[in-house]
Amino acid sequence: MKNIQTDKREIADTVYLSSAYLAPVQYYSKLVYYPEVMLEAHCNYIKQTYRTRCDIAGANGVLSLSIPVVKGNTKCLTKDIRISYDTDWQRQHWRSIVSAYNTSPFFEYYEADFIPFYEKKWDFLFDFNTQIQAQILSLLELDVKITETDVYKQFFSSNELDLREVIHPKKDFNDLDSHFVAKPYYQVFDQKHGFLTNLSVIDLLFNMGNESRLVLRDSWK
Repeated sequence: MKNIQTDKREIADTVYLSSAYLAPVQYYSKLVYYPEVMLEAHCNYIKQTYRTRCDIAGANGVLSLSIPVVKGNTKCLTKDIRISYDTDWQRQHWRSIVSAYNTSPFFEYYEADFIPFYEKKWDFLFDFNTQIQAQILSLLELDVKITETDVYKQFFSSNELDLREVIHPKKDFNDLDSHFVAKPYYQVFDQKHGFLTNLSVIDLLFNMGNESRLVLRDSWK
């Protein structure tokens, strides 16, 4: 794996991010620019975030896919959240992904890299998200130092940046993230829906292949 050449910018040395399922382009753009990432494992679990949700581009527009979790104590730590298999969500998610991207330029190239995540069962959401993230980073050829937190941190130094709850499906990145710009790229249904911003990184991968890293590099302002 290798780094992308980036501009010399005054950015923090370390960024704190939450765990995420097939995280959006905004999330992965941080993995290009920040040399060290702290992945939050000790926060209380919060519903309706990218921890369990990703957005893809379907024939009818944006389609959200959500991982069901075992209901329990609302103050359960993210690292302790278990995935529920009461429904066959893996089969449903994979069928939706295939339907959305089987005509995209690079779907067949990457298909085999993702199938195992929809066949094997993981007990914990954090572990599943971490493993699929590692696969995506490998496909993008991004060499990123990622460390899991061992405590929940509330105060940060000047060379640290807390984005744990900034990258969020219900928050407008234009208001909260001054460094992210939604760089347009080819999408299968763009003639029907126009460019759909900040979808899951798999939308970028399946449509742009090796050029995905360049889009991530340019998604910075």
